[in-house]
Amino acid sequence: MKTSKEAVSSPDPSGLPEVSEPPRRTVNMVAGTIGHFVEWYDWYIYGLLAAVFSSQIFPSDSPFASLIAALLTYAVGFVVRPLSGIIISPLADRFGRRLILTLSISGMALGALIIGLTPSFATIGYAAPILFLVARILQGISAGSEAQSAIAFMVEHAPANRRGLFGSFSNMASGFATLAATGAAAMVTSSFTPADLAAWGWRIPFVAGGILGVVGLILRARAEETPEFEATALVDQKSAPARLMDLLREHPKALLQAAALSAPAVAYYTWATFLPTYAKLTTGRDLSSTLAGSVIGLALLVIIVPICGALSDRLGRRKIFPIIGAIGMIVLFYPLLLLLNQPGFGVYVLVSASGWVVLGIWQSVYPTIQAELFPAAVRVSGIGFAHQIVIAVFGGTAPLIAAAFVGAGQPMLVAVYMIAIVALCLVVYFTLPETGNRGDRVTVALADPEVLEGEHLVSSTSPAIDGAKRSR
Repeated sequence: MKTSKEAVSSPDPSGLPEVSEPPRRTVNMVAGTIGHFVEWYDWYIYGLLAAVFSSQIFPSDSPFASLIAALLTYAVGFVVRPLSGIIISPLADRFGRRLILTLSISGMALGALIIGLTPSFATIGYAAPILFLVARILQGISAGSEAQSAIAFMVEHAPANRRGLFGSFSNMASGFATLAATGAAAMVTSSFTPADLAAWGWRIPFVAGGILGVVGLILRARAEETPEFEATALVDQKSAPARLMDLLREHPKALLQAAALSAPAVAYYTWATFLPTYAKLTTGRDLSSTLAGSVIGLALLVIIVPICGALSDRLGRRKIFPIIGAIGMIVLFYPLLLLLNQPGFGVYVLVSASGWVVLGIWQSVYPTIQAELFPAAVRVSGIGFAHQIVIAVFGGTAPLIAAAFVGAGQPMLVAVYMIAIVALCLVVYFTLPETGNRGDRVTVALADPEVLEGEHLVSSTSPAIDGAKRSR
């Protein structure tokens, strides 16, 4: 274990600390970003190809019933996520972010390989859907520990005046993953005949995701633990259950705020995994063309997220990005889905891209804000507890609820449902503290003068210092 002096490099002229040397920081960011990419590629590809493989794994008299069965299995992974988040996240606060990130990518990759290699129902009977269920549970456990650990890993390796940019890398990676998954789905649906696609073509993206997981595993195994965790571990030896109790007792408001920051995931998952299917079911569009159109929209997301993340380091976070993003969703979602009734590939691209723009504004800063709401000793626990419960309730069920609305002949209720949830989140956003660099807030463990043994970084009245003291 490093000493507190070794865990943190010398302050820069601005008085803000560099949490790791630039060359090593780059290695760590690459490991975190690529690993996060692989995690969410494996996660999203299921929802995108569910309409293709559902009849092979979940056969029934109705293609729609097969799709519902596949989406229910998809939702199981989300049900497991909060359990994983609650149980495993405190372990990341106790034993380190890197360990949990290494384990999470292993489970996600294994789940992708199981899905890609499972024979059809016609070959092995009920063992096929059971193996899919096992794979989704395994992926749910992995995803339940991934997001919050990756956010903490990114933000804690960042310089204090670049936390917004570095924090945005997690959602930029998930955007790249969605883009890659959508591109892979579009490629296989357009490259194979319907018979070959249903028989074996859909398996290729899953197997590729499993192989990519091995690459991510190697990179994460070679990454460094965050200096902030190491500094906190010197002064806080509490058990994982004790950290969870501290979190619930001392940070209820932050938990509510973190949950509201994550809840628009209902729109993200609808746009990412169901919009192409929605267009197919409601307007008869070809699935391969809708997937291709989604790729164009997702490219905008990947560009917008890091730009807005960097801007938040200069302009502040709360007052601009979550609020503008939420208002954009509320104003645009209904007319966008209404516009989708008009024919043409260009219409679909416009709808997809417009949704991804406002989603990108929201996505750019919420990871960093969530990290800054909690002291380091309970940071992963706090983000994980709030984020994973909300994702399970709203994100995992979003495609299923959207499909149910469409099946009931009320497709526009999909927009109403998303707007209602985002509107509630917007109310909470006005209670968020400003966590941007204007207040010269450094990450919590590094701001604690006891950890730094007297090094002058910020004033003793910093909210960050108060949070660190409370965590002990």
